[in-house]
Amino acid sequence: MTGAPGVEAVFRAEYGRAVSVLVRFLGDIDLAEEAVQDAFAVAVRTWPEAGVPPSPAGWIITTARNRAVDRQRRESSRPARHAEAALLHAPDAPPEEGPVRDERLRLIFTCCHPALAPAARVALTLRLVGGLGTARIARAFLVPEPTLAQRLVRAKAKIRDAGIPYRVPRDADLPERLGGVLAVVYLVFNEGYTGDPALCAEALRLGRLLAALMPDEPEVTGLLALMLLIDARRPARRDADGALVPLPEQDRARWDRELIAEGQDLVRRCLRRGRPGPYQIQAAVNAVHSDAATADATDWRQILRLYDQLMAVAPSPVVALNRAVAVAEVEGPAEALELVDSLTPGTPGTRGAPGTPAPPSTPGTRGALDRYHVLHAVRADLLRRLGRTAEAAREYEAAIELAGSEAERAYLRRRLGQLGPEGT
Repeated sequence: MTGAPGVEAVFRAEYGRAVSVLVRFLGDIDLAEEAVQDAFAVAVRTWPEAGVPPSPAGWIITTARNRAVDRQRRESSRPARHAEAALLHAPDAPPEEGPVRDERLRLIFTCCHPALAPAARVALTLRLVGGLGTARIARAFLVPEPTLAQRLVRAKAKIRDAGIPYRVPRDADLPERLGGVLAVVYLVFNEGYTGDPALCAEALRLGRLLAALMPDEPEVTGLLALMLLIDARRPARRDADGALVPLPEQDRARWDRELIAEGQDLVRRCLRRGRPGPYQIQAAVNAVHSDAATADATDWRQILRLYDQLMAVAPSPVVALNRAVAVAEVEGPAEALELVDSLTPGTPGTRGAPGTPAPPSTPGTRGALDRYHVLHAVRADLLRRLGRTAEAAREYEAAIELAGSEAERAYLRRRLGQLGPEGT
């Protein structure tokens, strides 16, 4: 989408909504995606000269619908062409009645159908609603890109072959699909946090909609609190040159205190309910970080207790890795390194520094953690603290190779360079 003024911004902001509208209109995921992509391709060709239209989202949706109907008419048999042509001129369908009115949120709930495997629900909705490419979703899931591509193909085929309807879920269906919906929203937020603020804003918008839709679900409240507390640190996450600044080194005066106050208030609401879940506990961890006036004042013992609770509620290799970071602060790097080495079979070998948002526990195997660059970065830091600089250098190099963004790679190169000649 680069090279066309305004098109890339519209793509980031409106792709998910456009696909959501077209899926409801056409009843076909592949056709909806192709139509929206065709519409953006037309925009790339025409907007630089004609200018961005007054309603770019409406232009994209109308163009996509027209091109989808044209394609259907070309590819259909003669008896069906009249019906498809009539579809083009049919008035817009009235809004569906039901608890979910937002188009993108409705598509998320629709794709999180219990007939699909949990991982497939999350991957499919990330593709449709977030507009994320296969490579980015594969990184989030810690799986090879071909594996993720096949997962998407199978999910679309199951929806088509099983005749899963594209409709607003009933109130009774919402709790059953909530876990997948929350995972999608958090993954969209994570992808935005590592490079695309528009995705963060969209995840927060969806989180607020969910909180209004399901105010009695503590995990919804917990997810919103978690995202707010992490997003509050955004202003301090990069320095004046755009380089990443890890949590312990951030200027806490630059944190957004309004977002912190809102997030902490939501955490207190969760605590009063007494129904702890993974997102609530992660939000509590970030609330502890936000309470500390300096990095040295962080209550790591409380954070370790929270990770112990999280391991009891929702154990995963990523949670265990984050717990090891807390262990390093409470018990020392040697004890933490032993825990990290136990997480992967064979050669020890995940994404972000302590305090960076981690993906939900979607990855299913310990071996997948080897592809999660933060594992290598955490292990490198522990080895550095133990004076084992040559080994630390090798781990930093592995983390650099696996990191998903140039900003992360640049940060890891700086850390590698700080080891000095002993690490080369």
